[in-house]
Amino acid sequence: MPRPSTIDRLPPDVLEKLQELLRDPRVTQLEATRRINAILEEDGRPERLSKSSVNRYAQRMERVGERLRQSREVAEMWIARLGAQPQGQLGHLVNEILRTFAFDLSLQLQDGLAALDEETMPAAVKMVKELSIAIHRLEQAAGENVKREAEIREQARREAAEAAEKVARQGGLSADSVQEIRRAILGVRDP
Repeated sequence: MPRPSTIDRLPPDVLEKLQELLRDPRVTQLEATRRINAILEEDGRPERLSKSSVNRYAQRMERVGERLRQSREVAEMWIARLGAQPQGQLGHLVNEILRTFAFDLSLQLQDGLAALDEETMPAAVKMVKELSIAIHRLEQAAGENVKREAEIREQARREAAEAAEKVARQGGLSADSVQEIRRAILGVRDP
């Protein structure tokens, strides 16, 4: 099993500093490498970063960042489109995105496009497992949302029927007319 890269072995605070430097457009990769190596030297650590390792890490982070930006753009578009619609629609969108992601990953694995080895296999298995759990929980939540929305609509119909019945009786309508109004509000067909 290959050993982790020098960047992967950095202490969390130094890695965070490297990420901060790489996000700053005023700082070049060469300057970021120099500053991180100075921090490592001050801390008495023997490791040093190479320019190429920082470049590879920056490129990897840029690819991840680009995917995140694309995901956010798609999500913002759909949220704007579904904003006025019931919350359940957004849940359906998230479920569909997760299903598509899982399907794409499985296709890549089957076609050999996603390289898995002893090092990457545990992470891929963990990701698929967590994705499955997330989809399951979202499906449960979506089902509960649909059920709750139906209960709320039914409660609103009952309350409207009771209010209409009260007003109709006070207005002097016949018992048959009051029942007809009640059935119409509740969506009940004539017996």
